Amino acid sequence: MKSLFFSEKYENEKAVQVDAKQAVQPLKEEPFYAARPKQGEKFGELFIPKLHASMPIYEGTNEDELAKGVGHFAESVLPGEKDNCVLSGHRDTVFRKLGKVRENDLLIAETSAGTFTYKVYKVRIVPKNDRTVIVPKPRATLTLTTCYPFHYIGSAPKRYVLVAALISEKLKERRIHQEKKAG
Repeated sequence: MKSLFFSEKYENEKAVQVDAKQAVQPLKEEPFYAARPKQGEKFGELFIPKLHASMPIYEGTNEDELAKGVGHFAESVLPGEKDNCVLSGHRDTVFRKLGKVRENDLLIAETSAGTFTYKVYKVRIVPKNDRTVIVPKPRATLTLTTCYPFHYIGSAPKRYVLVAALISEKLKERRIHQEKKAG
């Protein structure tokens, strides 16, 4: 049984939904990002602790972005948001050692919105034209993709895919409301 409570003292006067287990969640989530990044813009950093690796995240998956770091599939959500955030990289550059990452390893995305830690729960190898890697997900998910096999010469016939669930988030101070008030 769900009931609604309204509180004048509650931050930003948001309505709060309380279910039978007393889990409190805002009825409407505030956006993590004031604006989406522009094509080619660096907007974050991906850390892969298992590999002791850090790499920049750029908006877009064209050759220009992938030559500089990890590319964010523009039609997917941004790190930390509910749904499927898809990041891709070249197997012979930023994702050269991605095959060493296994289930239960961590992936950390740091952006202007905060730091989002994901835990890998699935490793897949799929045909290169398999579009299931970009499908919506019911919860915040991070999907990493690269060409496979890693040492293949030429255009690789498959994709190596890591699927990870959001396990923690540390949000930075939100400036969205301050920007709106100032403008």
